[in-house]
Amino acid sequence: MESVQAIKQRFGIIGDDPKLNRAVEKAIQVAPTDISVLVTGESGVGKESIPKIIHALSHRKHGKYIAVNCGAIPEGTIDSELFGHEKGAFTGATQTRNGYFEVADGGTIFLDEVGELPLPTQVRLLRVLENGEFIKVGSSKVQKTNVRIVAATNINMFESIQKEKFREDLYYRLSTVEINLPPLRERKDDIHLLFRKFASDFGLKYKMPTIKLEDEAVALLQKYRWGGNIRQLRNIAEQISVLEQNRVITAEDLRHYLPNVGSNLPAIISDKKKEGDFSNEREILYKVLFDMKNDLNDLKKLTLKLMQEGDSKQVQDENEGLIQKIYGNSGDDIDEADIDEDELNVLQIPQQNSAGSRQEEKDKYYFAEEIEEEETLSLQDKELELIKKSLERHSGKRKAAAEELGISERTLYRKIKQYNL
Repeated sequence: MESVQAIKQRFGIIGDDPKLNRAVEKAIQVAPTDISVLVTGESGVGKESIPKIIHALSHRKHGKYIAVNCGAIPEGTIDSELFGHEKGAFTGATQTRNGYFEVADGGTIFLDEVGELPLPTQVRLLRVLENGEFIKVGSSKVQKTNVRIVAATNINMFESIQKEKFREDLYYRLSTVEINLPPLRERKDDIHLLFRKFASDFGLKYKMPTIKLEDEAVALLQKYRWGGNIRQLRNIAEQISVLEQNRVITAEDLRHYLPNVGSNLPAIISDKKKEGDFSNEREILYKVLFDMKNDLNDLKKLTLKLMQEGDSKQVQDENEGLIQKIYGNSGDDIDEADIDEDELNVLQIPQQNSAGSRQEEKDKYYFAEEIEEEETLSLQDKELELIKKSLERHSGKRKAAAEELGISERTLYRKIKQYNL
């Protein structure tokens, strides 16, 4: 059995990260068997190298090796591509076609982006894995095939299973052995090695001196997040090799080729706002207005109780609690001077001696309702005024206005429709 270092050199795998070495070691160990393998990892980490290693070290190495990108084949034709079709099976099927599983009989098929397979195709693939049988599109004849399947994906398979986009039984058939390749940001010591290899290759390709990085540029290269992993690193090495006249690259030069270099540092963002923490006068005004509305609702409730239940000791106690809530809980007696005449008219205890007094009580209840309605309209007017001013300040740009108002753009759009702005 070849060593890990020998295999890496043979297949052009650069780096000495322990996680990378473990992935290559697992590929070497599983290669002589016919076990199905699932290779996982982010896009651009080099997952396609693992099935090549497995095929080359297996007893199928003299058979065909076919790599299929499942995400690149349209859903309507993928069954025909994988399993073949009979003449006349569908419009355009002018002749019988052999699929990949028939062509690769005795060899290995690499299904890249297997998580993108449509559900009907997943059922057909499960049958191949279970008993090696498949049926061509438009045929009723069962055919046998003897292939080794190695699959790869960059998506979270458990999430896809939960969303019913991928069959759970197929996942467990594919992942008899799972090999995970680490992202480039977890292989910091390998980043400069890879960059130097790519720079050397492109120097030869374009017949130019090989570019080199200063120490600060190397540090920047290692700190960068590399969302596109090895593929992104290779593209940037090629860009710099072609575009830069100076073959010694500084950190400042490198920054021009790293997108969003300033946004790769972690940030702590609190999504909870402390109660009473208002950033500006607008929010304070909203709080005052809503508190006033709540007080008016309490007044309405108090007046209704007075009308319905009369001057009992229990009602008086409840009313006293409501009054304390509205005018303060300091424990001090409420001074009549602090309550204006209209409030006294609303709060006075009704008499139930005659039908005339009952009518007066109802009139006072309706008066309380009118107070709440006027306040509600006043609140809407102020909200409308704030929205108009914010839109004017930002020349009608809803996103900027929403940010200033402290609401979502969707909420602002709804308010604009509501007020016909």
